[in-house]
Amino acid sequence: MSKKIVSISSKAFEEKIGTFVSSLEIPYKNITGYCLAFIHRSVLNENIIHVPESNERLEFLGDAVLELISTELLFHAFPDKPEGELTDIRSALVRGKNLASIGLQLHLQDYVLVSKGELLAGGNTNPYIVANTFEAFLGALYLDLGYTEAKAFVDKYVYSTLSEILEKQLYVDPKSYLQEISQAKYNTTPTYNVLGESGSDHSKSYTVGAYIGTTQVGTGAGSSKKKAQQEAAENALSQQKVWENTMKK
Repeated sequence: MSKKIVSISSKAFEEKIGTFVSSLEIPYKNITGYCLAFIHRSVLNENIIHVPESNERLEFLGDAVLELISTELLFHAFPDKPEGELTDIRSALVRGKNLASIGLQLHLQDYVLVSKGELLAGGNTNPYIVANTFEAFLGALYLDLGYTEAKAFVDKYVYSTLSEILEKQLYVDPKSYLQEISQAKYNTTPTYNVLGESGSDHSKSYTVGAYIGTTQVGTGAGSSKKKAQQEAAENALSQQKVWENTMKK
């Protein structure tokens, strides 16, 4: 992505996004929403982008659309699975880590607009920002073309990751798994503390730390405390050997 911030009103930017959307074989009608999906809130503070809002409202919509479509697909695909197991599988599908991976594969980072400071810090490749951009893009797609096209998009790019999730059992709830380890090895239950929050009241972003005793074992971020806790637990599991060695000392 160029370090030059381009106005959303720029014809060149609209054409760039239009070319990208077309490359995904999406027969869009109005490119405006898709352009807005790539506007990170940090850009608004620089008074360079002439738009009334960031992509946060689209992200809010896309999150709900993604959950509904994923629920429908799983409901019909696994008629014999109980609600609890379906919930865990859905959580793995829509988890920020999975969405960020998909978004990076689609090269969303090459189009998302962030502030100069955020860009220098690698913000356009930040997994949290990429995942949110993916949800915002889905929200724009839903508004532009409706449920059927949104469902086709989710089926192609998100639901297609299900086989790997099932094969590697990535649907096992990370909080429950971390609790099992903590109770078995240290006879205590993990705790989660909010380390920070940002964003407007209607679109908060939370950073949460996972702790076993007084040792911080993981960190996660999300649009809700629950999502941030899930990410923190998953992060803790991914570096289990590190904090286990620390706790031995």
